[in-house]
Amino acid sequence: MAMMVSVSNSFLAVNSPNHLRNSSSSKRGGRICAMATTGVRVTEGQGNLPKLVLTSPDKSEAEIYLFGGCVTSWKVASGKDLLFVRPDAVFNKIKPISGGIPHCFPQFGPGVIQQHGFGRNMDWSVADSENAVDNAAVTLELKDGPYSRSMWDFAFHALYKVVVGADSLSTELKVTNTDNKPFSFNTALHTYFRASVTGASVKGLKGCKTLNKDPDPKNPIEGQEDRDAVTFPGFVDCVYLDAPNELHFDNGLGDQIIIKNTNWSDAVLWNPHVQMEACYRDFVCVENAKLGDVKLEPGQSWTATQLLSLS
Repeated sequence: MAMMVSVSNSFLAVNSPNHLRNSSSSKRGGRICAMATTGVRVTEGQGNLPKLVLTSPDKSEAEIYLFGGCVTSWKVASGKDLLFVRPDAVFNKIKPISGGIPHCFPQFGPGVIQQHGFGRNMDWSVADSENAVDNAAVTLELKDGPYSRSMWDFAFHALYKVVVGADSLSTELKVTNTDNKPFSFNTALHTYFRASVTGASVKGLKGCKTLNKDPDPKNPIEGQEDRDAVTFPGFVDCVYLDAPNELHFDNGLGDQIIIKNTNWSDAVLWNPHVQMEACYRDFVCVENAKLGDVKLEPGQSWTATQLLSLS
């Protein structure tokens, strides 16, 4: 069953009375209050922004803001949140949400358009939702508009499916060229994991070619990773080219997280250290990325998946 959900005055305007599968809803004072023990429900998040809550039958849960299509929380059945939102994050639609899993699209990092592109600064809409026996899922979509075309003059359609299951969170990003001319882009999922920075480590990167942005981000140093377990002893901003499709992340808090992917060819590790004195000890970023240009002819699509799970 398909839905059309749009953002208006910071609330959801739902065009179907049965807008979310296996959930019930009621209106109070013009606002939508959705109630469900499992499946997908709509609620009001910080800054009065619309937020989706996905709850699996085993009580794992994810929260997604339509602004930026940003997953801000992934709680496993124990109730522990494995993602991190920075204390300086704002929910005012002026700046992107700092934390969770922000989109970098159609550009990663600095470049000809704004830092990390515009995907994290636009309102996504709901295209579909599912409530299966063992998971809950929602598909968001993003299309070009005046804001995106002001800096990147191409027509596109992005679909982003998020599935929460038994101690797992999966995403699928599909970008389609709906223009009459080819375009190129790069992209990443800038995932913030809750962590103890002194105990966190990532395994699986040994042998990868590296571009180390410390000390000069504008002139990265080429190298090769020789450690079995990469740690975060200070400032870390390093790109791993042609990374494997499975990494093992120890968050230093007692959790072992397996990070699997398809078609995300690269990885990025980041921790700002004392540049963010208030919170750097509490998170690290382990990002799946596609840093080489993806070139799409009219009508062509590119798809990449990520699966986070507790081992």
